[in-house]
Amino acid sequence: MPYALMEGNEAIAWAAAESGCRFFAGYPITPATTIFNSMLKILPPLGGICIQGEDEIASIGYCLGASMAGLKTMTATSGPGISLYSEHISFAIGSEIPIVIVDVQRLGPSTGSATRGADGDIQFLRWGSSGGLPVIVLVPVDVSDCYTLTLHAFNLAEQFRCPVFIASNKEIAMTRENIDIDSLEKPAIIDRTSPPTNHPFLPFEVAADRVVPYFLPIGGDILVRQTSSTHGPDGYITTDYDNIAKNQERLHKKLASGISRFSFHETILAENADTLLLAYGVSARAARDVYRKQKNRNRPVSLLILKTLWPVPDALIRETARKFKRVVVVEMNLGQYVREVQRILPDKSVEFIGQMDGRLINPRQIEEAIYHV
Repeated sequence: MPYALMEGNEAIAWAAAESGCRFFAGYPITPATTIFNSMLKILPPLGGICIQGEDEIASIGYCLGASMAGLKTMTATSGPGISLYSEHISFAIGSEIPIVIVDVQRLGPSTGSATRGADGDIQFLRWGSSGGLPVIVLVPVDVSDCYTLTLHAFNLAEQFRCPVFIASNKEIAMTRENIDIDSLEKPAIIDRTSPPTNHPFLPFEVAADRVVPYFLPIGGDILVRQTSSTHGPDGYITTDYDNIAKNQERLHKKLASGISRFSFHETILAENADTLLLAYGVSARAARDVYRKQKNRNRPVSLLILKTLWPVPDALIRETARKFKRVVVVEMNLGQYVREVQRILPDKSVEFIGQMDGRLINPRQIEEAIYHV
């Protein structure tokens, strides 16, 4: 399928299959259901499994079990389902279980508006689990991003043994675009690393040159212990302060120290611009349009599109913004990621453009805010 017309949800499903995903479980919810529908068509012919759980909690639980058994797994939902996923997300973080979780955001809170988009889950994805440890959140702008970032999401989940979120949006997920899959810049596929055979295996022991434990599936010839409680290298529950602190620090460090390796972004710089637009998701498309229009009118602005939101790419934001007098953050919410930008750039004028009423932010709104017309 080198060239196709597809929506963002379909692109995620096909990329998941290319990544080696062979297990999907989910519960129907607008606007994520077409990921489920697509996986139902794609996986069985590949020898994979696609099932509907009795609810969201069961669905992600099935995925974690399949991942512990050695399969690459994915689930997909929207805001109400992400809320229900919370406890299992914590389990995946603490027990280092690889999984890709797609959140096709819609307008909240609660049931909200099922057919209206928003970026209202951005802070929840980072902080919606117990313990406060880092997670990886990737954000596509268009259908091509849905494909390539899904490949990266599976690689990162396998590499770091952690949950990886794809924070999509109803407008991206259900808008059809032409995509030339063969022309996309794709990463090589990565699988989780098995332990060396000349050393006794402990499920959470970390070699001196690594920050991630080796992986063996449960149910194999070698006993593998799993627990959602604090544990030592052997997988047994522990109350030893030193062991707990060492493991917590490692779980934090393995993602926080690796952010430079997966700070996906797009930077478009214009000469003589004093304003940097910082955007992500579907709002970045309006920001791109503003860049093009203002360049032709000799009122240039520069653009930084973030495709990795968490962990925050502090160094990237700081370096890109260094030469600009002000930074304008565009979000489809009432101000979530702008707080991170203000934290990183305390000496800059950081302004905010946002709304959360079910409508897209359009280029004219951005222009009016920048030029105060």
